[in-house]
Amino acid sequence: MLPKNPIIGLCQQASFLISAAKVDQCPEDSGLEVAFAGRSNAGKSSALNTLTHASLARTSKTPGRTQLLNFFRLDDERRLVDLPGYGYAKVPIPLKQHWQKHLEAYLGSRESLSGLVLMMDIRHPLTEFDCMMLDWSVASGMPLHILLTKADKLAFGAAKTALLKVRQEIHKQWGEGISIQLFSAPKRMGVEEAQMVLAGWLGLLPEDDEEGAEEA
Repeated sequence: MLPKNPIIGLCQQASFLISAAKVDQCPEDSGLEVAFAGRSNAGKSSALNTLTHASLARTSKTPGRTQLLNFFRLDDERRLVDLPGYGYAKVPIPLKQHWQKHLEAYLGSRESLSGLVLMMDIRHPLTEFDCMMLDWSVASGMPLHILLTKADKLAFGAAKTALLKVRQEIHKQWGEGISIQLFSAPKRMGVEEAQMVLAGWLGLLPEDDEEGAEEA
């Protein structure tokens, strides 16, 4: 059984901080922050809201509504960041190019970024965008944890099979440093496991607990 996670208390007092269209509009680059990335239809905002027990990120029946870098304050030293979704939104090409340019600038320059949560729809994993984020994570040495979202859309056995298949492919192409799990926002599946990863990256766990969370 997992110990009570200190991040839960912080999430209960989480609040919207600022939206940024460009890197120079981001908050001061100090402390620690974890960013959430994924294709526009991967359930990113729902996952973020479920993990924080709050309605921080705006969800919509129209994928691709997150068009800015949205920062949420946990305390004076810790933040969560909802990154723009990609690949589905029906927006003009110049706007997509703007997102990509400034997302790359954020990922490449943000000193306080301590980890990246990548969400993949379990029915459509390892898209071109997902592979691009995995390439960047390995090249930059940035810790990355994958949530296979919408796991409730498959029978449990099929979901476990999909998890093993994707994990095998990722370890084959990108090494074994990337962790992965099943996740469902409506069913609250995998919430505690993901919260332990966040707490480790945000410096909220003793080192032995952090190692245990990574091994899980």
